[in-house]
Amino acid sequence: MQAPTDFSLELDSPYSLSKDAVAFYRENGYVKLKNVLSPAVIHHYGPIISDLVIQLNTLTKPMHERTTYERAFLQIMNLWTRNETAREFVFSKRLAQIAAQLMGVEGVRLYHDQALYKEPSGGITPWHADQFYWPLATPNTVTVWIPLQETPMHMGPLAFAEKSQHVAIGRDIEISDASEKILSDELQRLNFNVNDTPFDLGEVSFHAGWTFHRAGPNTSDSPRRVMTMIYMDKDQTIMEPRNSYQRNDWATWLTNWPVGSKPEGPLNPVIWEK
Repeated sequence: MQAPTDFSLELDSPYSLSKDAVAFYRENGYVKLKNVLSPAVIHHYGPIISDLVIQLNTLTKPMHERTTYERAFLQIMNLWTRNETAREFVFSKRLAQIAAQLMGVEGVRLYHDQALYKEPSGGITPWHADQFYWPLATPNTVTVWIPLQETPMHMGPLAFAEKSQHVAIGRDIEISDASEKILSDELQRLNFNVNDTPFDLGEVSFHAGWTFHRAGPNTSDSPRRVMTMIYMDKDQTIMEPRNSYQRNDWATWLTNWPVGSKPEGPLNPVIWEK
């Protein structure tokens, strides 16, 4: 059995999460936390994740020929199944425990991981809510967004519409030019505050599945490299898919595990529990 490294030990050690951070997340649908990962950990795992993105990427069309979604980022999923070091990162108990504490649940499963690399000249990520795509019965879901470099405004950091997880608007809209226009207008009309700020190295965010979020374009000359993991309550329930995207997710990430049951298939291990 491989001995743990200093990097993996950090990934699995607890993070001191304040009561204020938990309260902020539950009120606003997201929270940004500084110094969650050390520069050493990011510099160790980041290049490995980037190499996998290069190896596995199949989107090679010129930027001007891509759709809005394709211009937003290169999207590579379930890296943990392709590389043992990536698996070590994805299975971080520190990050999973934070997710469980924010949701107030006894443990979390992995839904899936995904690398989101916004290339130089990459476009906006339109307003959307992730859970539109997921055939999951409860809102106990959360995504951790981990920049693998400092992310100033010109690289397109993630932005959040505070408290938007509580409203029903836009829950039937896929990510698109239409979602950007409709949700931008509606969120502005309803006076939602938008947190659109840079990320320091080691700073990560957690956002709820129904929290609306977006990102600006990457106008720098370097890729905006981000790794994400989507967690769900370990006692989450699979629901009957409501759209074609949820049917695809049910087959792809939940291995068609029975509707009405917990998602206990091979791709959805429990990462942390009390």
